[in-house]
Amino acid sequence: MTTLALVDDDENIVASLKIFFEAEGYQVRTYHDGLTALGALTDSPPDLAILDVKMPKMDGMELLKRLRQTSELPVIFLTSKDEEIDEVIGFNIGADDFVRKPCSNRLLSERVKAVLRRSRSADSSPEEGDVKPIVRGRLTLDPNRHSCSWDGHPVRLTVPAFLILPALAPRPGL
Repeated sequence: MTTLALVDDDENIVASLKIFFEAEGYQVRTYHDGLTALGALTDSPPDLAILDVKMPKMDGMELLKRLRQTSELPVIFLTSKDEEIDEVIGFNIGADDFVRKPCSNRLLSERVKAVLRRSRSADSSPEEGDVKPIVRGRLTLDPNRHSCSWDGHPVRLTVPAFLILPALAPRPGL
């Protein structure tokens, strides 16, 4: 059974999402602040975490930064913030998606499924016809999964940038 962690200081949102996701067949663990969640998510990682950005004790951004030190746990931010910079920062520290509050439970459910699909395909073994990842120094490009990493940390790229990098990687200094 797929396990989700819900981390939000709004008890009504947590209760509503817990009921919804359990009805969808997920096992759900809930936390009401980032500090409590950090220990639990580190000791017993779920398959995916849904984090609120603004929380007491430790906000969602700081929680994700600390999680990324040891984990590639898929994370969706659930936020009432509507500034573009918040999303940019979140993606740069490793968020997989953002959903704005108030949100449709159905939309959030579909985003959870999509992030889980991507994370599971990234963990799968190579299939016939897969191209070998390109490794140049600290840069790794995986054309099969359209992923890029620098020093082992994921790097988010636009599609055109990802398509250009394999051509440039073998020719450093151009």
